[in-house]
Amino acid sequence: MTCRSAKPPWLKRRLPSGPRYESLRALIHDSGLHTVCQAARCPNIWQCFDRGTATFMILGDRCTRDCGFCAVAHATPLPVDGDEPLRVAVAAATMGLAHVVVTSVTRDDLTDGGAAHFAATITAIRQALPQARIEVLIPDFQGDDRALATVIAAGPDVLNHNIETVPRLYPQVRPQAGYRRSLDLLAAAARIQPGLCTKSGLMLGLGEDDEEVETALADLVGAGCRLVTIGQYLQPGPAHLPVARFVAPERFAAWKQKALAMGFEGAACGPFVRSSYEAGAMYNAACADRPTGPHRLVGSTAAMAAEVGTGNRKREA
Repeated sequence: MTCRSAKPPWLKRRLPSGPRYESLRALIHDSGLHTVCQAARCPNIWQCFDRGTATFMILGDRCTRDCGFCAVAHATPLPVDGDEPLRVAVAAATMGLAHVVVTSVTRDDLTDGGAAHFAATITAIRQALPQARIEVLIPDFQGDDRALATVIAAGPDVLNHNIETVPRLYPQVRPQAGYRRSLDLLAAAARIQPGLCTKSGLMLGLGEDDEEVETALADLVGAGCRLVTIGQYLQPGPAHLPVARFVAPERFAAWKQKALAMGFEGAACGPFVRSSYEAGAMYNAACADRPTGPHRLVGSTAAMAAEVGTGNRKREA
């Protein structure tokens, strides 16, 4: 595979610079933390760091999956760091975040996929920043509804899980994942915690067509998903999937209108949009009237898992 270098003009912009970027980069490094902004080579990293925001990536920086689009390292993970949740909370408090976004590598080596670590991180942030909103971008936990319930029981304000692309492209884009499994996770979240603000995202430019994108959006609405992000796939390196097409900004604007017309409460669509792009603003516009955090919990983790009716059974992809 080779990098496609001839990018259209709308994908070229000046990178901001200044002391806030370097200060935040130093804070992340000195705290022994990881961000998906750095690990996934996000094109918005300069802008976000300069604004004093970042998306924390927990459970290490080594992923057990090898997706064709992703720059995060694929390798045998290190043991879970039990002090990491507290360090994330301290860093978020130091940054003064009002909307904290936490994601992770996929940890198929762990019995619960890292769900308990997500829950511990949510709890630590809630203690350090009681008024902050917390958004988690989770893996599929191999379809384990009990793991999902563990995360939800900790009381995140937004639960995000990306389907990433259309089902036809999964063998190339997400070979160790399953389109139906991801939809089932979002549907289970809506059943476990009615009213929970759920979110997902798609990349365009991997070889999908418009009809497939519209079908995927309809599937997300059917699964109870209320927020969606749609962005341009950019090849992070020569070993990753090439860009099949660059989507013009006006087409992204049309996709936003289409998504809202289909029933999404919020949609962020554009060439540089990523999963946590302007996450706080999207929440404020679409979900701010919902009860937040632990105040909306309806029962224990076990009770919520029972509501789904699958216990600890893992779904097929």
